[in-house]
Amino acid sequence: MASLIDGLQAWYDALSGQELAWIIIGFVAQFMFMMRFVMQWIYSERARRSIVPEVFWYFSILGGAMLLAYAIHRADPVFIAGQSLGLLIYSRNIYFIWREKKDGAGSSGD
Repeated sequence: MASLIDGLQAWYDALSGQELAWIIIGFVAQFMFMMRFVMQWIYSERARRSIVPEVFWYFSILGGAMLLAYAIHRADPVFIAGQSLGLLIYSRNIYFIWREKKDGAGSSGD
C-alpha cells in the first residue's frame, strides 16, 4: 500500500499546474456528462416510464463541450470525433425543444 501511495505522490509531484487543471476539467466534465443519466433516471422513476427531460440535453451539451476541450488538449482524435458528433446531436435536440416552446407559446393566444 505504501508503494501505491508513493507512486501516486510521485505522479502528482510531476504534474504541472496546467496539467492538474486539465485533469480537474476532465473530471468535472465527466461528472456533468454523468449527471444527464442521473437526471434521466430520476425523471423516469418518478413517471414510472422512460422520460428524457430537457435538463438531459443541457447536461449533454455542457459535459460534451467540456469533454471535447479535454480531448483536444489530449490530442485524442477518436475522443474528438465522438464528442463533436455528440454536440451536433445535443444541439439539434435543444433546437427542437426551443422551437416547440416557441411554437406552443405563439399558438396559445389564438
